[in-house]
Amino acid sequence: MSRPLPTIVHMTSAHPPYDVRIFHRECVSLAQAGYPVKLVVPHSHDEEREGVRICAVAKPKGRLGRMLGSVWAVFRRALAEKGDIYHFHDPELIPAGLLLRLLGKRVVYDVHEDVPTDIQSKAWIPKPLRGLIAAGMRLLERLAGVLLSGIVAVTQPIAARFPAQKTILLQNFPHPQEVAFFRNRPYQERPFRVLYAGSITRVRGLMEMVQAMGYLQNHPLQLVLIGEFAPSNLRLEVEQMPGFSRVEYLGYKRRPETLEVLAQSRIGLVVLHPIPSFLVSQPTKMYEYMMAGIPFVASDFPLWRASLNGEECGLFVNPLDPQAIAKAIQWLLDHPEEAEAMGRRGRRLVEECLNWGVEFTKLTKLYQRLWQPKISGKREI
Repeated sequence: MSRPLPTIVHMTSAHPPYDVRIFHRECVSLAQAGYPVKLVVPHSHDEEREGVRICAVAKPKGRLGRMLGSVWAVFRRALAEKGDIYHFHDPELIPAGLLLRLLGKRVVYDVHEDVPTDIQSKAWIPKPLRGLIAAGMRLLERLAGVLLSGIVAVTQPIAARFPAQKTILLQNFPHPQEVAFFRNRPYQERPFRVLYAGSITRVRGLMEMVQAMGYLQNHPLQLVLIGEFAPSNLRLEVEQMPGFSRVEYLGYKRRPETLEVLAQSRIGLVVLHPIPSFLVSQPTKMYEYMMAGIPFVASDFPLWRASLNGEECGLFVNPLDPQAIAKAIQWLLDHPEEAEAMGRRGRRLVEECLNWGVEFTKLTKLYQRLWQPKISGKREI
């Protein structure tokens, strides 16, 4: 008789309910594999979607409300859901994760970013306090690495900060089911759109992208933005820039709508600033542009180049130079056959190795390892 699969409770206090990594990749994939899956998340109501039970907690008011109120609301709801394995996604949930561990639960921390490094560039934290807070977070994550059951890291540099025997590398590669969506979308028939999808902020290259559009006046090209401005008043500022007349802002879109816009674009942009946390991050959007069969213009970061195994799937530029971004876009427009070939190479890489199917196996193996001692009556190591 086959052994039952454990109930997995995912927890987030900072991400939206349908986050690509948490909901679409991890939770939905687990549900499709037969796992009972629940997601505790700030949301308006409980619901079930694609086999995942969404367990709502009250949405916070402001950052402080999230860090103080939502953390414990998420903890209480997660505990009530009686999971076999708890998997949380935000550093602010580390205390909740440690408390769950003290209660005898199996707990996994999913590390999406290099948090101590990221703190050093947070504009909302006073500069004199950043070093102290970063040091405190480094100690807290070290404690989590020792006491929690498992660690999931999104990049190798992040994984290297945690105990190797507990840590798996789970990269944000596209889902194989989504690759098929783009197979019958001829590149040369796509409209002249350059796309950015994601959080719309200064450090993610908003100003440089809009300035670049100002240098491309001789081509009927539009920059399409999908996502939300952070902070919200940033939109008012960027609307005053000359290049904004070439911008189409679509706001937040759910996954199916985002895929459709991807299929109607020629070039993807991911020109993040070279701040320390981005240098060791993985460019999810770059791989999604590759999945869609379109070339990209991306920040020239060594880790990003290395991930492509030497294949030319787009152009790398200095992300702080709007003219360089504009020149790269112009080159791809002027050389459509070469641009299409880059897109084909990118899609092939995604189909062969840079895809979620390869990564998902690592996650289920981690769960099996954590669950096996309980069902076999042995102590967990």
